[in-house]
Amino acid sequence: MSANRNAVFRNYYQSRQLRKRTNQVVVSLVLMAGSLLFLSPLWWMFVTSVKTMQEVMAYPPTWWPSEVVWSNYVKAWNSAPFTRYTLNTLFISGFVVLGSVLSNSFVAYGFAKIRFRGRDFLFTVVLGTMMLPGFVTLIPQYILFAKLGWLNTYLPLIIPPFTAGAFFIFLNRQFLLSIPNELIEAAKIDGASHFYTWSRLMLPLTKPILATTAIFTFNGSWNDLLGPLLYLNDEKLYTLQIGLSTFKGQVQTQWHYLMAASLLVLLPVVALFFAFQKYFIKGMDLTGGMKG
Repeated sequence: MSANRNAVFRNYYQSRQLRKRTNQVVVSLVLMAGSLLFLSPLWWMFVTSVKTMQEVMAYPPTWWPSEVVWSNYVKAWNSAPFTRYTLNTLFISGFVVLGSVLSNSFVAYGFAKIRFRGRDFLFTVVLGTMMLPGFVTLIPQYILFAKLGWLNTYLPLIIPPFTAGAFFIFLNRQFLLSIPNELIEAAKIDGASHFYTWSRLMLPLTKPILATTAIFTFNGSWNDLLGPLLYLNDEKLYTLQIGLSTFKGQVQTQWHYLMAASLLVLLPVVALFFAFQKYFIKGMDLTGGMKG
C-alpha cells in the first residue's frame, strides 16, 4: 500500500515537473518569437545600410545583400557635416536633460512633500495639461520666441525643459511618495530648508526615477526633428535629425545612406539605455523608492 502511494506521488511529481518545463519552453519560444518580430525592423535597417542602391530598389527584396558595402557608413557620414551636427545635438540634449531632471524633481518634491492650500487641485490642473496636444501651443510658442528674439538660437529648445512637464512631474511625485516623511521631519528638526532637503537628501534617494527621466528626455531631444526644423535656420546650428533629412530628395531617397546614418545616430540612445537599464527598471516601479 505504501509502495503504491509512493509511486502515485512520484508520478504526480514527475508529471508536474514535465508540465512546468513544457510551460517554460513554450514561454521562451513565444518570447523569442516576439523578440525576433520587434528586432526585424532593426535588422532590415542594417541590411539596407550595407546594400548598393540598385539592390535596395530590387524586387523581390533580399534579406542579405549579395555585396556587403561597408563604405556606405563612411560615405553617409561624410556626405554632410555630421560631426558638427552631433556636437550641436549633444549640446542641446545635455542642457535639456539637466533642465528636465532638476526642474521635474524639484516641482514633484513640492507636490509630494510640502503641504499647502490647493496642492491637490493644482496637481490635477498640471495633469490636465497632458490632454492638451503639443501642436495646439505650437503657434503661440513660436510667436513668443520670435518676440523674444530667440529664433535661430538654441534657447527655444533648451529653456522649456527647465519649466518641467506634467508627465515627468507625475513620475517623480509617485516615486517621492514612497519615501518616508520621517526623513523630511528629521531634516527639518536639524534646521534644513526644503531646498537643502531636496538637493542633499531627496536627489540621492531618487536616482532611479532621475535616470528614467534622463533617458526619456535624452531620447526625445536626440530624436527631435520638429523643434530644430522650426527654430533653426543656420546650417551651422543644425542637429542630427535635420542632417538625416538631407538624404530624402524630391525625386529619390538615398535609402542605403539614410539607414547607415540612422543606425549611427541610434547607437548613443541604445548605449544610454543599457548603461542605465537597472535604474530605468527601478524608476518605472511607481511603488518605488524605499522598500523593506
